[in-house]
Amino acid sequence: MLRLTCLAVGLLLGAINGQINQFNRIDCYPQPGANQQTCQSRGCIWDSNFDSSHPTVPLCYLPTDTGYTGANGAPGTYILTKKAGSFRNPYGTDSGHVIVSSQLIGKTLNVRFVDQSFTNRYEPPIGIPKNPSTSSSNDVLQFNPVNVGNQNLFSFTVTRASKGPNFWDTSIGGLIFSDKYIQIATLLPSQSIYGFGEAIHPSIKHDFSRYTTWAMFARDEAPDSASALDTKNLYGVHPFYICVESDGKAHGVFILNSNAQEVTTGMAPHLVYRTIGGMLDLYFFPGPTPEEVVNQYLALIGTPMLPAYWSLGFQLCRWGYQSLQDIQAAVGRTQAAGIPLDVVFSDIDYMNHDEDFTTGSAFAGLSQYVDQLHTQGLHVTLIFDPAIEVDYDTFQRGLNTGARFIEWPASYPVPSTNSLYPMTANTKIMLGAVWPDRHTAFPDFLDENITQGEMSSATDKWWAGEFTLYHSKIKFDGIWIDMNEPSNFGTNQASTGHEGIAPLACPLTGSNNALDSPPFQTQAVYLFGNGNYLSTKTLCMLGKTGGGKYNFYDTKSLYGWSEARATKKALGQATGKRGVVISRSTFPSAGRYTGHWLGDNTARWEDLRTSVIGAMEFNFFGIPYVGSDICGFIGSPTEELCLRWQQMGAFHPFSRNHNIAGTPPQDPAMWPSVAAAAKKALLFRYHYLPYLYSLHYDATLYGHTVLRPLFFEFPSDRATLTLDKQFLWGSAFLITPVLTQGANSVDGYFPSGVNNDEVWYSIYDFNYAQATPPGPNQLPAPVTSMIPVHVRGGYILPRQAPATTTTAAKTNPFELLVAIKGVRGAGKAQGQLYWDDGETLPSAVDGTYNYYKWNFAYSETPMGAQLTLQRVNTVNGMSVPTLDIIELFGYKFSPSFQSFALDGNPLTLDMSSSFYNASVNQAYIKATNLIDLTKLNSATPSVLSWRHTLM
Repeated sequence: MLRLTCLAVGLLLGAINGQINQFNRIDCYPQPGANQQTCQSRGCIWDSNFDSSHPTVPLCYLPTDTGYTGANGAPGTYILTKKAGSFRNPYGTDSGHVIVSSQLIGKTLNVRFVDQSFTNRYEPPIGIPKNPSTSSSNDVLQFNPVNVGNQNLFSFTVTRASKGPNFWDTSIGGLIFSDKYIQIATLLPSQSIYGFGEAIHPSIKHDFSRYTTWAMFARDEAPDSASALDTKNLYGVHPFYICVESDGKAHGVFILNSNAQEVTTGMAPHLVYRTIGGMLDLYFFPGPTPEEVVNQYLALIGTPMLPAYWSLGFQLCRWGYQSLQDIQAAVGRTQAAGIPLDVVFSDIDYMNHDEDFTTGSAFAGLSQYVDQLHTQGLHVTLIFDPAIEVDYDTFQRGLNTGARFIEWPASYPVPSTNSLYPMTANTKIMLGAVWPDRHTAFPDFLDENITQGEMSSATDKWWAGEFTLYHSKIKFDGIWIDMNEPSNFGTNQASTGHEGIAPLACPLTGSNNALDSPPFQTQAVYLFGNGNYLSTKTLCMLGKTGGGKYNFYDTKSLYGWSEARATKKALGQATGKRGVVISRSTFPSAGRYTGHWLGDNTARWEDLRTSVIGAMEFNFFGIPYVGSDICGFIGSPTEELCLRWQQMGAFHPFSRNHNIAGTPPQDPAMWPSVAAAAKKALLFRYHYLPYLYSLHYDATLYGHTVLRPLFFEFPSDRATLTLDKQFLWGSAFLITPVLTQGANSVDGYFPSGVNNDEVWYSIYDFNYAQATPPGPNQLPAPVTSMIPVHVRGGYILPRQAPATTTTAAKTNPFELLVAIKGVRGAGKAQGQLYWDDGETLPSAVDGTYNYYKWNFAYSETPMGAQLTLQRVNTVNGMSVPTLDIIELFGYKFSPSFQSFALDGNPLTLDMSSSFYNASVNQAYIKATNLIDLTKLNSATPSVLSWRHTLM
């Protein structure tokens, strides 16, 4: 019986109609207003047969011969020339000659398209490390040009040397290259595509049943999770994706470009990438596992910063504290409820008229209160916005020290607004309006004006100086940077929202509008409707950055990245400690300097669900210190929603409750039920913080994810490829949150693994220490219980008894949870623990950290078991708790508690606490000062051994 796929039917119908099949098209009119006349007037093909069952199919599409022909150039390069008679670019003059080259950076393949028509073509000045990547496979990626030296359409494929599917295949055509419009298209080997951001994705896997265009241009835009599909760009830009191929192997692709850009996923499956500046700088990562793809990506862009240990504790914030007493009340009721709390935030309320580095009269005692919190083992993070009011001391010191601000170009007449302020009257500084009462200037964090004898620019040095000066008044520990897309109020509109403060007006018409009104503006503009521009809610595109070297048109999406880099330096200078920076806007490699929260979400169940996906995606992007505003920022949560969000948010690396002004407080102690749930979930989190911190250390040193989807561990299990309602800490810790209103149970999936030997042990209220059957399971999760958490067999997790602060918990003895995998008598498990003082800065010389590391391995025979402990790194003089407790799951023997010995030396256990539970195969071993981890021999592993008998 003949069976035709949907794509095959489309190909057949297309052939009958003399048209390109509807599933394989490249949109020829990717802006609003396409109709038959506008389409055909630019030489495109119009299809008048609208298919209501596939409403997203472009009716106006490119001819198949659109592109370039290729010839050999210098060794390893190819010269592309516009194909004669090919479709003419409607958005600018086609480049006459484009040079294509490729190179390997370790296992990573870089393919670059450089337009020779323009000298000094813009490239993002982000200084990524570009370290050579490695892979568990010996396979090598290959760039394979097609149709070189003839008049046929040039294309290329990227594949492994051992063959297999093409990562990219540009034979679909559609290559266009001009000054302000660049386009490339490719066929894809699989529909299992993940990534591209920052956006709200209703599912973690992209949907290839339709054509979907995702914008990428940093913008002050709150996530809209309630819409069926909202493809608007949010605060950051991440043009990176992971593909899982049909055989479970994975690869990744990164496009290094900071201009406004977009990507269309099409039904073939295929992908169309468009940008309005820069160049095509493509990086291909061979995997072959999803985790290795991220490792390879982070080798290129840089591994993430290591957050201070205290920043892994629970954090409390709101916008709308009217006074210091409001903060004290929220902190007081949280502590009174016994809820763990480590970080107290303050939003802009604490400032004097919203001016950075100032304190308002209602918060006059803030300095003393911060000192008081420090005595309790708590820490404080304050918000700082980039926009600086232009009539107070901070701005004056910036001018005096040579700091640069975003400016109008030299050829542009400065608006009369500048003459209103003595400090800007004779400058070309571009003035905007944000939270402060009067006009603001925006620091140029891309300033390359290096001060004499300093490695930092004058702008960086001034910025750090302001934090140092303010820290001498208020001893903050962390910095939160917001509004850094950068956001500006009222651009091109009638009002800024401030009485008497004129809005910024950009040249949208006339001789100076080339950057502010380019011929194609991407969906970053079109999705917002008429009256919107690239400069909407931000600064004018013709502004100058980099001390005058760059156009804001090119660097806008880098603003948050550049501020994060400068702020990370400033925090270290001001505090002398590691601390942590949290930024709203991000770009590839921002994770080297900052964490991220998922923006101004809303108190809705939809937002709770999409925050699970968002946190996983930012781990793809190299920013593992991430979380959502627990209970929602906008609006007021129901008691049940806040309870479930507190439970889930306890497992996001950045765990903070935060809400908007004008709504009731939503800190967890406002409801007894939420307080109880938060206390239980956070005490559980604090119990396993040594494991979470070790994951962050591993991410910093080696470029791993901290929080990941199930398909990262089981890419060959097709069921995991669409799972986005569960997530893992590392490889071993599976969390199944409750994301549905009214639910008292939750569906979870437990992979059986390639060899059907995976085992998952419950470590929450239900069936503690018992194995959960592989496959789909419905798990009880009443509001009085923890959400389901399971540990994967084969892993050893370090932990400590929890406390209500990390400061207190960090001194408690270590424990190990050993989850055994394998048949009885041959069970195994392994794990590791990283440890340091939690706050020391990395070395100023080489950026390395001083830390302890231990590796653990469990093995057994029918006669006995042993735990091997090896110290790998050490730090002299650091206080380290002893290892006092070892708990074993899946231990199917009766242990001889009198036989325990360390390196042959007998140990005495605390038999009032040590036990074996045969009904669940659980053993619990305890003794005060059981093992001093610092005294282990680094050259020779130590062995904790004991005898046991079969049950």
